[in-house]
Amino acid sequence: MPSSKQSTNQINSTALAEPSQKHQHFKIFKPFGFLSQFVPESRKKKNLLGELFNFPEKTMAIGRLDHDSEGLLLLTTNGMMSYEVRNKNIEKEYYVQVDGAISVEAISQLQKGVEITIKGAKYLTLPCKVFKLDKEPHLPTRGRKIRDPRHGPTSWISITVCEGKNRQIRKMTAAVGFATLRLVRVRIGDVHIDNMIAGEVIKLANLDAALNR
Repeated sequence: MPSSKQSTNQINSTALAEPSQKHQHFKIFKPFGFLSQFVPESRKKKNLLGELFNFPEKTMAIGRLDHDSEGLLLLTTNGMMSYEVRNKNIEKEYYVQVDGAISVEAISQLQKGVEITIKGAKYLTLPCKVFKLDKEPHLPTRGRKIRDPRHGPTSWISITVCEGKNRQIRKMTAAVGFATLRLVRVRIGDVHIDNMIAGEVIKLANLDAALNR
């Protein structure tokens, strides 16, 4: 995908230099259709993170985005850092396109917490920040078309949570009657997706400083 910025195989370094640091950290824009892992789980051909850049040995994803989700994903060679970022003190913000004109009532329900199913058990999500976006956010075009606009209106909302259950955001919007059509993570703590393009990789020399912890 040509771009005036950089190709998916290029990498930038932030100004947060720490020459003595042994571990390496990255932020990437995970494209639609990629798994948040380096090792395949089955014989089926799936796009993996290692196709985006020549990452160092022992690089791992901090959390996951499912196959159909996009956006900000942090990677590190430091297992302890992975554990710390996944705790409930770090906010994760998502831009979510839902099917239909979302109601004030549905947004209120999402804010208070809704009942979803996790591994066959009922789970009440924690209260979170939710609001409707005034206009469609500026994001890279997704590889696969969402759907024909003639099929009805859609809405964009922002959801910020401090937990990360499996397919939680999709289950939350479904619980209030609005299916998720597109899901893009735009922020983890103080690390933002900014103007990254799909597949882009940026090196963070100091992840703690980047998260402003």
